[in-house]
Amino acid sequence: MFSRAKKNTPIVGLDVQTSSVAATEIIGGGSSPRVGKTAIAPLPPGATRDGEVIDSERFAAALKELFSSQKLGRRVRVGLANQRAVVRVMRLPTIDSRDDLETAIRFQAKDEIPMALEQAVIDWQVMARGVGDGGQQMDVAVVAARRDTVSGVLESIKLAGLRPVGIDMSAFGMIRALRHEVSSTLPGAVSDASSDQQGDAGKGGAGADSVPRLYCNLGDVVNLAVARDGDCLFCRVSPFGVEGIAQRLAERRGLELEHAREWLFHVGLEQDPSEIEGDPEIVLAAREALTDGASKLADELRLSLDFFSAQEGAMPIESVVASGPGTTISGLSERLASELDCPFESVRPAALSHLDNAAAARLTLSYGLGLEV
Repeated sequence: MFSRAKKNTPIVGLDVQTSSVAATEIIGGGSSPRVGKTAIAPLPPGATRDGEVIDSERFAAALKELFSSQKLGRRVRVGLANQRAVVRVMRLPTIDSRDDLETAIRFQAKDEIPMALEQAVIDWQVMARGVGDGGQQMDVAVVAARRDTVSGVLESIKLAGLRPVGIDMSAFGMIRALRHEVSSTLPGAVSDASSDQQGDAGKGGAGADSVPRLYCNLGDVVNLAVARDGDCLFCRVSPFGVEGIAQRLAERRGLELEHAREWLFHVGLEQDPSEIEGDPEIVLAAREALTDGASKLADELRLSLDFFSAQEGAMPIESVVASGPGTTISGLSERLASELDCPFESVRPAALSHLDNAAAARLTLSYGLGLEV
């Protein structure tokens, strides 16, 4: 899954969510990648669910139309963001032999990976080496995904006439996209203009963030990851996101799901409901759905903060860095910051600054996925 493409060959990062797919073409690698074409397209109902491909043929047809109409490059790296793919950071004695290390990882994975290993695709990357209580040790990021989940994605990509060059965790792409955008006002932020812009799996280069941060992408599902110096220390996917809030509104008011999404962004959490144009009952219902949804999203973020902080040897998380479509709902980021009582910043990749705010927010993950792994 931690694949590499030939240098200077355009790669399209592909972020799949329930209601849409986003694609960002990255040209060149190393320290000077640039954004090529970008595109966002709706997905037919039933093609995906909670970030997972459900109907390969319908999803492939949507991809084929998108890539053909926008004339995007055919080499793609797609992100996984569902509960059938997990990341664990394992601490092991230093092992130089790759074969011996893989044996040790698979042995320990039996206890730490919540799925049958014979039904999983496993990949790993050494993050750091050092000296611990037991002598020379190494931290290894291990990714495991259900084999049928991976095969479903690959089948769709090939049916669409595209060439998969890698499957990555969307959380890793999020970290690569955002870690150099952290404001210097946040705790632990370090400016290092000479650092590489990308690195190993889940790593964005040295010098941008010296303390653990919680990164979150508020989309149809919510990607959550704790990272320090670009290393992913923990990640999870919450199936409840903007799509879940829209579904609740649609059910309460008998709306089409697409219209419910539009109402959420129209109403937001800042303006007095009496001053918002539209059916007063729907405005109030949208505000209620957003208020309830914000509380649930805050609970999801708090759960990740508490889980990571409870791990042995974990450093305290200094701040939250947010991205994704949910951050364009007025007042939502401020509400989450208030509930978490933690430094909180919504950011966009500078490389997407030529796009409008909504497009840049939606394309953040696909941009990170397209960057060199």
